[in-house]
Amino acid sequence: MTLNFSLDRLDINTNTYTSQDLKNALAKFKEGAEMENSKEDQERQAKVKRLFRPIEELKKDFEELNVVIETDMQIMVRLINKFNSSSSSLEEKIAALFDLEYYVHQMDNAQDLLSFGGLQVVINGLNSTEPLVKEYAAFVLGAAFSSNPKVQVEAIEGGALQKLLVILATEQPLTTKKKALFALCSLLRHFPYAQQQFLKLGGLQVLRSLVQEKGMEVLAVRVVTLLYDLVTEKMFAEEDAELTWDMSPKRLQQYRQVHLLPSLQEQGWCEITAHLLALPEHDAREKVLQTLGALLATCRDRFHQDTQLHRTLGTLQAEYQALAALELQEGEDEGYFRELLDSIDSLLTELR
Repeated sequence: MTLNFSLDRLDINTNTYTSQDLKNALAKFKEGAEMENSKEDQERQAKVKRLFRPIEELKKDFEELNVVIETDMQIMVRLINKFNSSSSSLEEKIAALFDLEYYVHQMDNAQDLLSFGGLQVVINGLNSTEPLVKEYAAFVLGAAFSSNPKVQVEAIEGGALQKLLVILATEQPLTTKKKALFALCSLLRHFPYAQQQFLKLGGLQVLRSLVQEKGMEVLAVRVVTLLYDLVTEKMFAEEDAELTWDMSPKRLQQYRQVHLLPSLQEQGWCEITAHLLALPEHDAREKVLQTLGALLATCRDRFHQDTQLHRTLGTLQAEYQALAALELQEGEDEGYFRELLDSIDSLLTELR
């Protein structure tokens, strides 16, 4: 059988693409996409340029406006000069101190304040006859002293401790005494030499008069907190020195020369602290309780004989038992009131 094929019968599609045609079409597609992307990028860049100007233009504008970008050091020098100027008004002096406090929170800035004599200018401000100047000078000093040993040392040599104690010992507005106490706390913490001088200058007597002054209850709690911090700081420092030997012999010797606990006992702080437990605020009671615990070894006999303290502890025990039970009903096994109750129970057990 013979098969005959005729080319005339084949259906040839003239729309068929060759491989070269496809390559050319793909190349044109990519070129079109790149042009589109390039157009979008240009539009985006133009938008960014409209929002942000080059730094060179900004610098030129600042120069034309005579605007100078100051360093922190330059700002502090300017503020000290404003505060120290006899031509500045009271409002300007207070504003300068208020702004200065912001900068001296940084350790390096506080040390720079010292380097150009600004610290002593602020310390001298504690002698002002204007209560507001005393208040804001103490505010700046409290920030500068905090965890800054170099500044603390210079402050002691510059007479800051004596001036702060004078403010606390004399008739001043509550806000002024509050800031002075803040500065005193910052000066004494982690600085055993300052603690020694504080005791020598009669600092405990000043604080005793302060907490017994009518209307100073809010300061009484802060004083008790300071005493707790100083007692536990000395205790932990001596313990750490024995265990790790990391502390320098000189610093350890300074802590050992801070005879705080005997002084507290001699000057009636066992009874003063115990009676502060009658304050109505839970937070105040918490701080008093922790201080009583820290004083227990020294004040045990005084506490044991203090019938008022026993009555107060009994009353508080009943109050916090009820509050702790409510916490338990709400699903709090170890809530705030439970912790306070545990402190009271522990103290009562020790005093039996």
